[in-house]
Amino acid sequence: MTITIKELALKCGVSTATVSRAMNDDPSVKKATKDKVLSFAKKLNYNPNLLARSFVTKKSNIIGLVMPDIFGEFFMEIIHGVDEVCYINKYYTMVSSSHGKRSTAEAIVDFMSKGIVGGIILMTPAINDEIRKILRLNELPTVVISGKRDFDRCDSISIDNYNGAYSLIDYLINSKKIKKIAHISGPLENNDAVQRQRGYLNALEDNGIKVNKNWIIEGDFTTFGGQAASTKLLKMQDRPEVIFAANDMMAIGCYVTARELNLKIPTDFGVVGFDDIFVSQFLNPRLTTTHIPSYDLGKEAATTLIKRMNKPEKNKFEHIIVPTELIIGGSVK
Repeated sequence: MTITIKELALKCGVSTATVSRAMNDDPSVKKATKDKVLSFAKKLNYNPNLLARSFVTKKSNIIGLVMPDIFGEFFMEIIHGVDEVCYINKYYTMVSSSHGKRSTAEAIVDFMSKGIVGGIILMTPAINDEIRKILRLNELPTVVISGKRDFDRCDSISIDNYNGAYSLIDYLINSKKIKKIAHISGPLENNDAVQRQRGYLNALEDNGIKVNKNWIIEGDFTTFGGQAASTKLLKMQDRPEVIFAANDMMAIGCYVTARELNLKIPTDFGVVGFDDIFVSQFLNPRLTTTHIPSYDLGKEAATTLIKRMNKPEKNKFEHIIVPTELIIGGSVK
């Protein structure tokens, strides 16, 4: 059983206000007093009531992280990056996900209505009118992680999806001399998927290669989706030389298809992906892909939000674009 702040103050022989200031590293508290309070707090397992502290100080050091999902390495790395920055700066992270059962808007409102978070990091595949309305009315500091900058009323972090995809396709055409390139996109209501497909199409066009619409199949960012789409592509009479999957999970699905159809990568067909998730380096052959620094994405979002929470300045929002990097493996001959 933990003790209250009053009991801790009594043990230390100081006021509750002094305990609070000592726990918050207030420079007005003498070092000897601070050391005494911290020592007793550790010894007696004192844990401050964060909600009560929020009511007293009118400032919460809890960050709400709203994500479309928390399953998969990509999302976990973002959470890890956010939590690392929060821990260093003595903030706490609360994670909420729709899990496909509720909307992103509902998750945002849920955080806001509880009144315990001081700011929100919102990762969303697209900002619809409902979310725009909530963000306009919301006075909480907010950072949006999205594939495209399409809202100017808060700070945002965007992945350079377009150039990442363009560079990948341009590499295949000019370095590997490949022209027959298919594409398994992500769901096209997702900004990341749209920007990656645009990069693919423009790279073909700029290199004078006609687009084969039969070779563009919409996927769902899952291994199963990549497997289903690649099976369809590889059973075509005129099949592509290389499949560009809009994320690594769908690229892994292409590897599954190769095994099921008794085909070899890259001898019979090549595969390239996007994200550079950890497992990609262990595929045989190693996947050629586009690296997204997902851990750094989380760190950048948390750093930007904490800065905004400490020094709110309206109309001076930051819009940060995170660059990508081409990773060359052996999945294309």
